[in-house]
Order: sequence, then structure tokens, then C-alpha cells
Amino acid sequence: MDSSINKTLNNAILRLLRPLVQVLLRNGISYHVLADLVRWVYVDVAFKSFGIPGRKQTTSSRVSVITGLSRKEVQRLRELEIPVDEDTPERYNRATRVIGGWIRDPLFFHKDNNTLDLPLEGVVSFTSLVKKYSGDMPVRAVLDELLNIGAVAMLEDGAIKLMTRAYLPGADEKAKLDILGTDVADLISTINHNLDARSVQPFFQRKVSYDNIPEEFLEQFKSLSSAESQTLLEKLSTWLAARDRDINPRMGGSGRKRVGVGIYYFEEDIEDIPTGTLPGGKR
Repeated sequence: MDSSINKTLNNAILRLLRPLVQVLLRNGISYHVLADLVRWVYVDVAFKSFGIPGRKQTTSSRVSVITGLSRKEVQRLRELEIPVDEDTPERYNRATRVIGGWIRDPLFFHKDNNTLDLPLEGVVSFTSLVKKYSGDMPVRAVLDELLNIGAVAMLEDGAIKLMTRAYLPGADEKAKLDILGTDVADLISTINHNLDARSVQPFFQRKVSYDNIPEEFLEQFKSLSSAESQTLLEKLSTWLAARDRDINPRMGGSGRKRVGVGIYYFEEDIEDIPTGTLPGGKR
């Protein structure tokens, strides 16, 4: 690899790893656990994405060469079962669909775009909302999840009120950590696509950033960016929902794609931006 590209990539890796390591240390994940996971992913990606076209990847020899791991280690990692939490992302997806249906389906909001307070049972109710947008998920389980994160509240008359127009996990650490895995992976996947010379059409990837903004304007920008972003996301959600076969089983078309757009806010003190030398004395 070209030395200048190598230096740039090393710097990018360090910037990427810094906030990740902060999350890992805060949650008691040691370096050795991370190292084992990284080795496993190296082998898994090498087998799945870096095979020779037209030839089946049947041995560990080539994977050993391109990953730098021994054939014995490659074979050990291939047989290693990594525990995966499938329940948390499923709850996240179901809860997001229910909230999305509540704010865009004319059955569940007023003409002034305010969502209806829903009774638990009935033709237009929380139960009918869940059945329409969350499939076979138990109504009580969805309600408990939304109550737990503060997305809904129970009123004195027994009706259920929507408190937020987006799924925010609140105190649910498992849900927050799952978002770390999905959202960061989506962003890096987009960047990887755009860096790949074989990509015919780049994916949309933009951001706006200024580095000399007084603190007094931050709250105003947070409010502005949150409102504008939520409006855009709801518009895109409505468009996608109308074409999603889980919601509209009669929708035709071929293949099955996961597609979306992500928006995030960031803020940091300029003096906190990492500087200095890279490992081995490289700047």
C-alpha cells in the first residue's frame, strides 16, 4: 500500500477506535475480548468477501495469507461460535415500526398531524396499531417496551398517549449498544461502498460542520437540526413504508433490500481533538 495512504488510513482507524474504546472500557470489555472479536471478523470477512472469483473458498491457506493469521488460528476461529443477541434488535425494529405507523397512518392521527390517544382495544386502538405494524409481536410486549423507554404514557382513562415521534432507548443500555452496532456499521458500510473503485454509483454521504461556533448558539442549533432532521426522516419513512412488503404484503417487486438514511448530531471541543504521533513515531 502507498505509504501516504497507509498513514491516512492509520489516522482514520485511530479516530474511529477512540470513541469505540471509550464505550468498551466503560462496559468492562477488555482488549483481549476485542482482539478475539477482531480476529474472528477478519476471518469471516476474508472467507465471505475476498474469495477468488469463480473458485470456492475451501481451505484456510489463502485466508491465512491475506489476514496474517496462522492456518491453525483461522481454522479455530472458523469453528468458534460468536454469541449474538437477536432479541434486542428485533424489539428495536418492532417498536420503531409501531411509532412510525402511529405518526404517519391517517387512522392514528388527527388532520392537524397530532397523533391520537389510543384505547388499548377497539377498531382504532393500540392493539390494531400493533397488529398492523408489528406483525405477530404480543401487544403487551410492545406496550411494555414503549412504556419502558418513555415513548408512551398511560392516561387516567386508560388511553395510551404517544410521547415522542422517534424510538429513543432512554435508560435501556442494551438497546443503546445495539444502535452502536447498527448505526456505525451502516455508516462505515456506506463509506466502504464509496471508497470501492468498482462502485458504479456512490451512496449519498454528506455532513455540515463548522469549527469555530460559540457555545451560546449550540442549543439553538440542536433544536433547529433536530426539528429539520425529524421532518425529513418522517417524510422518508412514509415513502418507504408505502413500499415495504411487511406492511403491504401485496407489494410486488423482486429481491429484498434493506435501505435507509441516517442523520446524527455531533459536537466536540476543539482542544479535545486527538493530536500527536501514531504508533511507531508516525505522524
